[in-house]
Amino acid sequence: MEDPVRIQQEDFSQDAEIAALKASSLRIGGIATFLGCARDFSEGRDVSEISFEAYGSMALAEMNKLRTEAIANFKLIDARIVHRVTTVRAGDNIVFIAAAAEHRAAAFDACRWIIDELKQRVPIWKKEITPAGEAWVTPHP
Repeated sequence: MEDPVRIQQEDFSQDAEIAALKASSLRIGGIATFLGCARDFSEGRDVSEISFEAYGSMALAEMNKLRTEAIANFKLIDARIVHRVTTVRAGDNIVFIAAAAEHRAAAFDACRWIIDELKQRVPIWKKEITPAGEAWVTPHP
């Protein structure tokens, strides 16, 4: 079974991630997910690709910390966080978060908290490639 927190270049399977989460416990009553995808338009301009870079070891450590905090603070049964670091095209997957709890409210709350905190705390940067050139983008729009 793959690590529940990963940074990787290759795409991921949402079905495989959810299956792994469900296999962790029969107490799970709900799983909330967030899938971040690349858009072809941002801040008034066309975007052909988005490139993601990370401070790998620090980013992974912070993502593991987020998972641990989410499990404790929202009484989750388990959680998974996967982020790609590569160049993607419009429609490609970027980030996947899944939060599993006995009840849906905790799963929804935790899922939103994890992606919001990830954008604030994890050193992953994105650069949009447009017809007019390249530009680094603020992670907190």
